[in-house]
Amino acid sequence: MADNLSPKDEKRIKRAFQNKNWPDLASTMSWSIFKVMAEFVDGYQSLARIGPCVSIFGSARTKPGHPHYILAESIAFKLGKAGLGIITGGGPGIMEAANKGARESGSASVGLNINLPFEQEPNRFQHRAQMLTFDYFFVRKVMFMKYAQGFVVLPGGFGTMDELFEALTLVQTDKRAKFPIVLVDKKFWSPLLDWIKESLLQTEGYISEEDLGLFSLVDTAEEAVEEILEFYSKYSLKPNF
Repeated sequence: MADNLSPKDEKRIKRAFQNKNWPDLASTMSWSIFKVMAEFVDGYQSLARIGPCVSIFGSARTKPGHPHYILAESIAFKLGKAGLGIITGGGPGIMEAANKGARESGSASVGLNINLPFEQEPNRFQHRAQMLTFDYFFVRKVMFMKYAQGFVVLPGGFGTMDELFEALTLVQTDKRAKFPIVLVDKKFWSPLLDWIKESLLQTEGYISEEDLGLFSLVDTAEEAVEEILEFYSKYSLKPNF
C-alpha cells in the first residue's frame, strides 16, 4: 500500500507524525471546534421545519437511465406525492435521481452536500432554500439521521454502506426510533445479507435474531413506498406538508 501513496498522501502522513507544541494544537483545535459548531447550527436551523422526510442513499456514480437511477426517481416521486420530503447527499447519481423525483412531485427536495476532491457536484434538483454544504462527514451524517423518518437504500459503494450501517446501528441501539430501513434490489443486497445472517448471527453471534428485522428488502418502487407508508399508517401518522 505504501508504494501507492501519492505525494499529497505522504505529506499528510508525515504532518500527522510531526511534533507539535501546545499553542499550535490549541489554536488548531479551537478553530476546528468552532467550524464543527457552525455546521451543526446551520444544519439545525435550516432543517428544523422541513416536516417528515425520508433519506435516500445510493451511489453517486449511477448514470441517468440506469435502472437504479429510474428506481430512485420513481421512489422519491411517489413518496413526495404521499406528502413526504426527500433528503439526499445532494450529488449526482442516485442522489440526483431522488432530488429530481422529489422536485417533480412538489415535495421538499433537500440536499446535504459534502466538499470532496472528486465526484461531488451539487445536482440542480435541490431546492435552494434546503441546500446545505458540509466539510465534515460526521456532521452531515447527523443531519441525514436526525431529520428523516425513514431510510431507502439503493445500491452504492463505501459511502452508501457507511450510511446504511449508521442507520442500522442507531436503530439497533435505540438511539433512533425504529423507523423503516428499506433496501432496494434483492440481487444486489442478498449476498451482503446472507453474510450478515451466516457470519454475524449464526457463526459468531455478534447480532441478535431480531436485528434481522431492522430492515426490509424489496425490488420495486411500489414495494419500497409501501414499506414506508405502512409504517406511517400503523402509527396513525400523517405527513404535514
